[in-house]
Amino acid sequence: MLVKEYRICMPLTTEEYRVGQLYTISKHSHQESEKGEGVEVVKNEPHEDPVHGPGQFTEKRVHLSRVGIPGSGVPRGTADSHSLQCSFLPKFSIYIETKYEDNCGDSENIFHSDKILGDHEVSFLDIAFDEIPERYYRSLEDPRFFSSAKTGRGPLREGWRQHTKPIMCSYKLVSVKFEVWGLQTRVEQFVHKVIRDILLIGHRQAFAWVDEWCGMTMEEVRRYEQETQEATNELIGLVAPAISVSEVGQPTATHSAPASAPSTPLSDEAPEFLAPPKTRPRKKSAPETLTLPALRERAGAE
Repeated sequence: MLVKEYRICMPLTTEEYRVGQLYTISKHSHQESEKGEGVEVVKNEPHEDPVHGPGQFTEKRVHLSRVGIPGSGVPRGTADSHSLQCSFLPKFSIYIETKYEDNCGDSENIFHSDKILGDHEVSFLDIAFDEIPERYYRSLEDPRFFSSAKTGRGPLREGWRQHTKPIMCSYKLVSVKFEVWGLQTRVEQFVHKVIRDILLIGHRQAFAWVDEWCGMTMEEVRRYEQETQEATNELIGLVAPAISVSEVGQPTATHSAPASAPSTPLSDEAPEFLAPPKTRPRKKSAPETLTLPALRERAGAE
């Protein structure tokens, strides 16, 4: 099992982030879906947990019509957990625990988890200056150039995390397990690379789309979420599910969590780790023998 902690700062408050994340997840999932393929939301409703109290229950089905690496990207919120298992890969699982705080990512040992044995890598993700694969890049979603007309925030300059107000941080503890001899290390590294890139892309979009969701109440964004989910389900059509994901929110005393997560980009080709090995130049942002599956070109892009 490979465990990493990701810390992603945003020029928002945690309350703004709750609304922005719900909006971004819904819009992104719809954009990345098409006939026969995408994330169907089966159920998304308030839930009373006997241990953790009120929260949100979401059941999703990931429909795949082509070969690709399935998964989920920006998982749900404060003091929350999110897990994914594949029916056709019973020894593969992803577990993500998330907490939000109004700070610049300087809280240490925030998870205090006895499930984690030994030290784990902590990685700060900078939505403005960390590299993303070129095929994901959209100039209108670049925080180095984007300026919000409604909030006056942005563009983000070097060192923005130290002087920007407001600021919050999403802490994500990600555990990836792939118990197949000979492939474990490469696959776990590959999945972490996928998760890293999706976290960066999703949080860049949440900031770049701030003028679309800024000012929405929680009731309004829930209504938008419902309408978008219905449109996405209709777009996907009736296809037997390949994967079923169920998740239950576990809110803290001060913040509740978004209710769903965007889909992982799907590829037209089989993952490279399943292909015969070949010699290739090293890439500084990914494991040597693995590449991130390409996102489909968005209809009506820029």
